Amino acid sequence: MTQIRSLPAPTSISQAAQKFLRIAPAITARPMDLPALEKRRRETHALYAPTGYKLLSDLGGTVDEVMLGSVRAQRITPKNAKMPNVILYLFGGGYVQGSPDEDLEITAQLADLTAQRIYAPHYALAPEKPFPAALDDALAAYRVLVDEQGAANITVMGESAGAGLALLTMLAASKAGLKMPRRLVLLSPWSDLSKTGDTLTTLEGCDPSLHYEMTLEPAARSFANGRDLTSPEISPLYAAFSEAFPKTLITTGTRDLFLSDCARLSTKMRASGIDCELRVWEGMWHVFEYYTDLPEAQASLAEIARFITGPG
Repeated sequence: MTQIRSLPAPTSISQAAQKFLRIAPAITARPMDLPALEKRRRETHALYAPTGYKLLSDLGGTVDEVMLGSVRAQRITPKNAKMPNVILYLFGGGYVQGSPDEDLEITAQLADLTAQRIYAPHYALAPEKPFPAALDDALAAYRVLVDEQGAANITVMGESAGAGLALLTMLAASKAGLKMPRRLVLLSPWSDLSKTGDTLTTLEGCDPSLHYEMTLEPAARSFANGRDLTSPEISPLYAAFSEAFPKTLITTGTRDLFLSDCARLSTKMRASGIDCELRVWEGMWHVFEYYTDLPEAQASLAEIARFITGPG
């Protein structure tokens, strides 16, 4: 089964983005058996990690591995690092693949733009370690940073599944009585692991990176390990939010399969008294910021950096 694309690239976006949409390969099913998954993990790492490391070097930043309690994390330090503000960044990959290495194209630039160190935990992946292992790791890492840096100096950020995990972490931190961070940034958050949102159907074939049945549902069920996909502990969109949550920024695009989920999330957060802003980018797809050669990605990262470093 392959995805059928039915809509041309809009002329309202950059030439680079139009080209990306024209040449993006069709999405195919992604088996969740461990040998196939391990092969995809190796291939994805080999494809994206070298570019991220080169970009970091070009920007004059450095990277090392540290421990946040019992959790190993990648620490990105920009050449112009200022203390004490830091960013806790949770990588994407559907809870079944990905690593901080593969997100260096985002984190290297973000560290440089904000002049802040970034800590990116190597949180546990399914199916070897399903829920709640990833949440346990993310919460443990956040707890250490709160103790070391102070919550008021922390931005929590994530992309896709990592953004969903950021939400789960903030909910768990609030329940545990931990102080909230200064900012929360969510790139195309996977906040509902079920196929409930409108654009999961209406944008099928328009997002070049996602398809529910072929890529999302197998990963969701692997992560949930038998739990209901609409359970608040799995899908934070269904959780009860508190006005104590930090000022939040959500980014998405008009071709993002999660567009309606981002709209639902921002509406619910605002109704709960949270200062939440939703920024929707014309013609952009799921976590378009990952493709940092796009003008739209550069513009969004610059806006995100201003949000993180802004007053208040």
